[in-house]
Amino acid sequence: MARGYFTPRTSLIRAWTRRHTEDDNFYYSLTDANRADLAHLISLITGASPATVMTHLREIEDDEELLSHLDRGLSSRDDTRDVRVAFGRRIGWYAFVRILKPRVVVETGVHHGVGACVITRALMLNAKEGSHGRYFGTDIDPSAGILFTNPYAAYGEILYGDSITSLQTNDIQIDMFINDSDHSAVYEADEYSVVSDMLTDRSLILGDNSHVTDALRMFAEAHDRPFVFFAEKPADHWYPGAGIGISPSRIPLLREPATTAAS
Repeated sequence: MARGYFTPRTSLIRAWTRRHTEDDNFYYSLTDANRADLAHLISLITGASPATVMTHLREIEDDEELLSHLDRGLSSRDDTRDVRVAFGRRIGWYAFVRILKPRVVVETGVHHGVGACVITRALMLNAKEGSHGRYFGTDIDPSAGILFTNPYAAYGEILYGDSITSLQTNDIQIDMFINDSDHSAVYEADEYSVVSDMLTDRSLILGDNSHVTDALRMFAEAHDRPFVFFAEKPADHWYPGAGIGISPSRIPLLREPATTAAS
């Protein structure tokens, strides 16, 4: 009985090992039910309708121009020549950017640049609608961001070096912060501490390591911020999934803060 929960994945593992594909950031789509759950969660956090959220989730998943750009970039490398990119939980990142229209998005940890391109694609479409925003990525690896080229790079830049140092030396106000760098709980907590005074009153923090550590939940508790966690359910992939730790400054984010009437 117990094997029945795991055996179906063995065939997916065998197929994966025969391909020249990713071995760190895994690419897959979410199951239909998991995608719908994500849409409703984002709806509760932002105040946008589930239908609106789902429109944006489908928008990025069906973006053939972006997918072709990413697949071409990875297939040109021998170690990833069989990769076919799918966005998994990153569709949630995209929907948040499309809905909240942030002026500044910071992502620590760029790697190949898939997340950077997803975020800047959302910023690109926001700009066409009259809402301009800028992306800043940080990465200690000087070769990171091989996929982050034009037209996506026109909407942001990568700051190379230690992420905490990069954050401390840049005077910016952050509407959306995504932690995806050093996956130790201590370093993750240090990043949140550094950006705490840079966050705007309509800020959103996404933790890409929240399926492993409680750093974002602890930060949220200490700063009186809500916290929820979304768990991925990958479709047709052996990886069990990661998730998104989500800490908005308030719920729903699209609501204006309450004001106290003068006596």
